[in-house]
Amino acid sequence: MASEKAIEKTNVMRILDQKKIPYDSHCYLTSGAVSAVDLAAALGQDPAHVFKTLVTVGKSGKNYVFMIPAAEELHLKKAAAAVGEKSIEMIKSKELLPLTGYIHGGCSPIGMKKFFPTAIHSTAADFETILFSAGKIGYQVELPLSSLQKAIRISVFDLIV
Repeated sequence: MASEKAIEKTNVMRILDQKKIPYDSHCYLTSGAVSAVDLAAALGQDPAHVFKTLVTVGKSGKNYVFMIPAAEELHLKKAAAAVGEKSIEMIKSKELLPLTGYIHGGCSPIGMKKFFPTAIHSTAADFETILFSAGKIGYQVELPLSSLQKAIRISVFDLIV
């Protein structure tokens, strides 16, 4: 595990520092990880402990953010029900940067251009800490779900297939 001083600070880390929320940072720049599962392996973590951040659009046109374990697939009907939409779909990759300020593979629920309703899969509560993107490819932060809930409004639902 890299110490905070050993790696570049991302906006996510600066936001957590501002809110005085402790976290651990991890860097995997040299691992060649291309998926969330690869990333978990590169960090020596159980993929169930590493959460990926997915951005969707509802039938209403509103955007939503979902965090699910690395190896899992978002259940679109469960996700839609969780946020009170008739249906949702993943946004197109080219829409991610203009909408959130993040690129594919470096999307974090913290520090988006604007806050979108955010939900995390219920298994996050099973772990002492969870890992998720620090907002830049190659960087992850690790903290308890309760600390994430202090950083952003986030609800907990069953969201996976």
